[in-house]
Amino acid sequence: MKATQLLHNLGQSIWLDNITRDLLDSGTLKHYVDELSVTGLTSNPTIFNHAIKNGPAYGAAIRKKFGHDKSTEEVFFELALEDLTRAADLFRPIYDRTNGVDGWVSLEVSPLLAYDTAETLAAAKELHARAGRPNLMIKIPGTREGLPAIEEAIFSGIPVNVTLLFSSDQYWAAADAFLRGIERRIDAGLNPNVGSVASVFISRWDAAVKEKVPRELNHKLGIAIAMRTYRAARDLLGSHRWHRIYNAGAYPQRLLWASTGTKDPTASDILYVKALAAPFTVNTMPEATLKALAHRKELGSILPADGGDSENVLSQFADAGIDIAALAVQLLDEGAKSFVTSWNELMSVIDSAGVVLERAAG
Repeated sequence: MKATQLLHNLGQSIWLDNITRDLLDSGTLKHYVDELSVTGLTSNPTIFNHAIKNGPAYGAAIRKKFGHDKSTEEVFFELALEDLTRAADLFRPIYDRTNGVDGWVSLEVSPLLAYDTAETLAAAKELHARAGRPNLMIKIPGTREGLPAIEEAIFSGIPVNVTLLFSSDQYWAAADAFLRGIERRIDAGLNPNVGSVASVFISRWDAAVKEKVPRELNHKLGIAIAMRTYRAARDLLGSHRWHRIYNAGAYPQRLLWASTGTKDPTASDILYVKALAAPFTVNTMPEATLKALAHRKELGSILPADGGDSENVLSQFADAGIDIAALAVQLLDEGAKSFVTSWNELMSVIDSAGVVLERAAG
């Protein structure tokens, strides 16, 4: 049995961290669903930037949309919604079969809005309405300004993928925003079942400290952060606050492990997948990681609910001079900035494609 199926049987959802029109047109995404236990999909500006820049599938669509005097951002969101609604329809049977626990796709608001609460909320409402799919989540970053937008989006009934989380403290803040939105729906007599995941980024931790700690600590920080966060999530799920919400009919917000592709070529290509196997969580994987996992026949141990030895490992990093709390803030800020960079590149790629195609047409 493939390790992808073993992971699915354990109770962890495998989502693909990629979307391209070729994946849809070629039937590759359906193959991943049918053969590799993929039950959802995530996207971000970097993914779309690579897809549009490196593939010819978008050329005609870009030309047509620019021909209708649309802005570059309007062109992008139309392209993204076309792809993601097709993906959502592919995953819809899973969404229906699991009563909305699984079968989701995600679309991110413009990263230029990461520090603007009002505009983030307005964009979330608009994109969700335009998609018209119950299994499409809107990605909102877990910045200080993003948190009230998350609460309001959840209260408005918009499913949210909280992105760019790097620590248990940031997870707690995101979970609290989700809970406040659900509690307000309960108090207002609304259906409290609004889907959400909290996306914690893993591999960027290890990339950030690789040259700053003893070699024996390499590849250990991201996993230790995940273990600490998993313990926090399990504690929260067992709290009286959560039990009241369960009783009212809501589903929990699930933890999602993001950035789980191994960036260090000296490490195992499924390092983070094996280490973060845990029920009632999601692992969103790059294609290369998914394919590598599919060639394995075993997984390893299950992530311990009590955090295992994470605090001991984290203390070793503190002894090596790593300020975990400060680095978490830095990584969130750098992540937001990297998405802005990808966004600006994406806008330039679409602009350039439109100019080239217009010249060719002329």
